[in-house]
Amino acid sequence: MAIKWTPNLSVGVDFIDEQHKIWFEKAGQLFEAGQRGEGKEYILQMFDFLDEYTKTHFKDEEEYMESIKYPELDAQKKAHAHFVEELKKLRTDYNESGGNLVLLVKANKMIVDWLTRHISSMDKKIGEYAATLK
Repeated sequence: MAIKWTPNLSVGVDFIDEQHKIWFEKAGQLFEAGQRGEGKEYILQMFDFLDEYTKTHFKDEEEYMESIKYPELDAQKKAHAHFVEELKKLRTDYNESGGNLVLLVKANKMIVDWLTRHISSMDKKIGEYAATLK
């Protein structure tokens, strides 16, 4: 279920696009590690990375939106907080299952689906708004 970042997911704000690319890459690595049957420790390290990277990315993105006085900042913050909670829940479920591959597939699908949907429906609007300020 791994998916790669493609130009049609471009927001039009360079640092956001670069961070999104890394996010897709790491989510893909998490899924591939599970497919290869790599150790639970490695998969947990990938979860750690995704958790930290998600928080860093959301912080950077929200600071940028504040700097340009983006009118939909509150909606973005709510969506971001929801995703952080979903990621936390997936990790807990994975840990409690003892490293079930089905849960890893579910985690990857949720991450990729959320990223694709969020970028397409919400983040692209940031770039559109930013372009009006130039």
